[in-house]
Order: sequence, then C-alpha cells, then structure tokens
Amino acid sequence: MKQNFTVRQGALDGVEAFLSVAQHRSFRRAAAELGVTPSAISQTIRVLEARVGAALFVRTTRSVGLTEAGEQFLSRARPAFEELVSASEIARELGQRPAGLLRLSVPISVVPTVLEPLISSFCRAYPEVEVEIVASAELVDIAAGGFDAGVRLGQFIAADMVAVRLTPPFRFEVVGSPDYLSRQNRPERIDDLRDHSCLRMRRSNGSIAPWPFVDGDKTVEAVVAGPLIAHDYPTLLGAAIRGVGLAQLPGPLTAAPIADGRLQALLTPFAVTAPGVFLYHSGRHQVLPKLRAFIEHVKYRSE
Repeated sequence: MKQNFTVRQGALDGVEAFLSVAQHRSFRRAAAELGVTPSAISQTIRVLEARVGAALFVRTTRSVGLTEAGEQFLSRARPAFEELVSASEIARELGQRPAGLLRLSVPISVVPTVLEPLISSFCRAYPEVEVEIVASAELVDIAAGGFDAGVRLGQFIAADMVAVRLTPPFRFEVVGSPDYLSRQNRPERIDDLRDHSCLRMRRSNGSIAPWPFVDGDKTVEAVVAGPLIAHDYPTLLGAAIRGVGLAQLPGPLTAAPIADGRLQALLTPFAVTAPGVFLYHSGRHQVLPKLRAFIEHVKYRSE
C-alpha cells in the first residue's frame, strides 16, 4: 500500500470563520472581527462546506441564516472550539511561567541525600509548580514515561540527554559495622572479600552487580557472595549498619554513618570514583519554564 507523505489538511480549517459568521449572522461583521476581507470569509466558508459535504448557511442579499446541517455543526463545533481555545491558553501559560506538574524519575537512594533539600527550597520558591517524585531503581525512558526530567548516576545517562550536575564526583565505599568487623577480619585486599558476607544489588535487568574496584591502573570487578540481595542502596545501607555484612555504597550515603561510627570504611585504596549524580532531560528546545526554573534552582544551590 502506497504511503501518503503529506499531512491531511486539518478538519478545523475554517471553523473559526464559521463560528464568527454564525454568531453575527453576517459575513461582513465576521470579516471585521477576524481582520480579513468579506471575500476571504466567503471563500473560507465555501471550502469548509465543500469539505463537510453540506451547505451550512442560507444566504440572501439581506440576511444570513443557518441550514439544519449548519445548526447541527454549530451545536457540536462551538463547545469543541472553545475547549481548544482554553487548552491553547493553558498551554501558553505553562510556556510563559513556572507552573504545573513537574515529574521527576529518580533512584530511591538520592531522595534523602540529594533531592530533599532541593525540593523543599524549590517548592517554597515556586508555589505554582507541583513536584512529583517517582522513585525507582529502574532506568526509565523519561520521554516514554511522561517525565520532565530524571536523576541518575552520570555513567547511566544516555549521550543524547542534557545533563546538569547535582553532586561532585564521589567514591563507592566498602563499609562494615563495628559489630560485623568484631566477628570477621578486616579485608585488606580485594581477594579477601571471598571470606566475607557481602550485600549485593540486583540491577534493573535482573543481573547481580559485581563490585568494581581500581587496582593500580586496572579496573577490577569482584564477584562477591552473601546473605542479602536488594534492589536499592538504602536497604543495603540499613543491613550493613545492622551488621548483616559488608556493602559497597555511594559516598553520599555512607558519609554520615561513617562520621558517627556506625560504619567503617574498608579497602579505601581500591575505591572507584563515580562521576556523580546528575539531573537529565531530553533537550534545550523542550524545556518548559517549570523545568527551567528547577534547573536554575539546582545550579544556584550547587554554587
């Protein structure tokens, strides 16, 4: 079947002219309202009637009236056109000022450490914007999912996305609780992890993530084993604090429990550095004011 490579002329062509003529019962007054000539209005109505397949007006030298088809067309077209005008006005407002629903897809682990301070100050600064945070371990297609933007570790962001830094680079720390380390020897080398209970992360694709390290100028991935597999870092963090085993976690999550003594950092000479956490979106030409305001707020808070 041969494809049609042209866009069909819109079914709404001429509707505004029809509604104006129907309201004023005059081609001349409709032309004045729309800022065109009476002949242009007449031609537009003739084209509309040809497309509809029925006469919509009864014309005489003294008056203009609606046919039965015109009355039926008016009863359905007027409310529909008013809805379209209203929709255009709402869209125009959203395109001119920060307002509406801002949907963000984020990993669960960044909500308390990165997003909560940003969101609270942003909501105070922009009360007309509603922020919806959808926390998930999945790598979401933000366009298909109806999101304005996403938050992810830099290494997981596609190259065609525009990224805005939320955190500086940080290390992935292997940590253990004092209780756990009182029962086990501290690991000094990567190979020592074979003798330890290691808490692991299952990726969104179903695989269990190995633990990455740097050994000199080499990148090493250690396949570890242990009693717990989770789908998010906060669960692993809680289990590590309770002494279930060792965990490899992002530095922003481990900073507070290391500082207060609930966890101890291990194998630090071999820790890998992640590029950091970024806000990302699909492009500069698709940024509504609500997202632009959030991006500027992020930049201001990070300075």
